[in-house]
Amino acid sequence: MSDILAGTWRDIALALVLLTRLPLPRLPEAAFARQAQAGWAFPLVGIAVAAPACALGAFAIHLGLPPAVAAGLVLAAQVMLTGAMHEDGLADSADGLWGGMTRARRLEIMKDSRIGSYGVLALILCTGLRWAALAALIETQAWGAVLATALLSRAGMPALMAALPHARAGGLSHAVGRPGRGTALSAAALALVLALLLSGSAAVAAAFWAGLAVLGMGALARAKLGGQTGDILGASQQLAEIAALLAFLSLGGAS
Repeated sequence: MSDILAGTWRDIALALVLLTRLPLPRLPEAAFARQAQAGWAFPLVGIAVAAPACALGAFAIHLGLPPAVAAGLVLAAQVMLTGAMHEDGLADSADGLWGGMTRARRLEIMKDSRIGSYGVLALILCTGLRWAALAALIETQAWGAVLATALLSRAGMPALMAALPHARAGGLSHAVGRPGRGTALSAAALALVLALLLSGSAAVAAAFWAGLAVLGMGALARAKLGGQTGDILGASQQLAEIAALLAFLSLGGAS
């Protein structure tokens, strides 16, 4: 039992190291051999990031600030806690997928640290949608829906990692490895169960639309790149987050 608990905590710590900039204890080098298997814990990273962000937003509401300001603070907190990792992936993916004519050129563009017009537009539009949806949910005090979205939006990343080969022989995704189908299913099941507890039956629709967004991102990546990269995974999280937020919003938040 102690070995199982130790392994669980190790996987959660690995997921936090991979997907956040939280100050964490240094893990032993041997622990990183399980990076792919730790994918089941990716949804829990969503809670670790969204919970303090929501606490900040709730405090802003308590101070009498409008929901739009609270939503901006929630977004800013999440960006700082993740180091804008997913946003960076979204911008790079937009530039590469739409700015290159060949697979090699697309991958080259995605690796370039400079941002192009497609990336800028993707960030503006996606951040705007997230901000507006968060403001509307916060106005109705649907904090459970916000937390559930953070869970669901990260559940699709292990699925993409398992379903698609690496598009390049290098990069973060390649270094992490490919999880098995069981890991991907565990991440999805964990996210859905916790989302149901946090937001009720509306989580089912949110999970469906988030999954559809990830499926679409995966199909696009397969067609244009032949596989996935860390940028594609980040973009899938952003699109899944938007899809889940809009689903919750259309259903009135938590039910």
